[in-house]
Amino acid sequence: MRLVIATCSVDYDGRLTAHLPLARRLLVVKADGSVLIHSDGGSYKPLNWMSPPCALAERAPDDEEAATGVVAVWDVSHLKSDDRLRVLLHEVHHDTEHELGVDPGLVKDGVEAHLQALLAEHISTLGEGYSLVRREYMTAIGPVDLLAKDAAGVSVAVEIKRRGEIDGVEQLTRYLDLLNRDPHLAPVTGVFAAQEIKPQARTLAEDRGIRCVTLDYAALRGLDDTAGRLF
Repeated sequence: MRLVIATCSVDYDGRLTAHLPLARRLLVVKADGSVLIHSDGGSYKPLNWMSPPCALAERAPDDEEAATGVVAVWDVSHLKSDDRLRVLLHEVHHDTEHELGVDPGLVKDGVEAHLQALLAEHISTLGEGYSLVRREYMTAIGPVDLLAKDAAGVSVAVEIKRRGEIDGVEQLTRYLDLLNRDPHLAPVTGVFAAQEIKPQARTLAEDRGIRCVTLDYAALRGLDDTAGRLF
């Protein structure tokens, strides 16, 4: 990755035209070929950019450009379109390259697999007397996240989401329809468990006799002592 801090102006020509007047900016050239123009504001979004596949040609300014104070020109062209990005550098304050290597990717904390493992370990979160039958209980249309039994010995199918929406309720409904055809399991009730459940999803679930449970991820991990709270 190449990081350049420069006083520059930028012109984009493609599906639309855009101009960034002369100012100090961060220019990022990534190993995948993309070029991004950042300011010191605007959150994470670049002011302008060129996505790969593209080619960057760096050249000396012509006489007309040099007369305006330009010391270098970046011509960035997209390889599959007519989009062009031209950066006129008037002063380069910093220019370094760094080898970052292969990135392992984002590992999210609190994804559904983590929630499933934690809820399986603390199945009593769903109610006193609950016991786990198994995780990833396979059906003909896919695995149910958890199959449990309540205090009365009734089978319970549990669908777990980070954000509970209508699609998740529909998914659990299909599992319940299938599981209730199995005489060894029926009757099977449903629990829709999520860190956040949308009001429409809650309404649909409750209309279908499915219980909704909001999960506290910190409490499941043992990071939040709910018993010691004042509020």
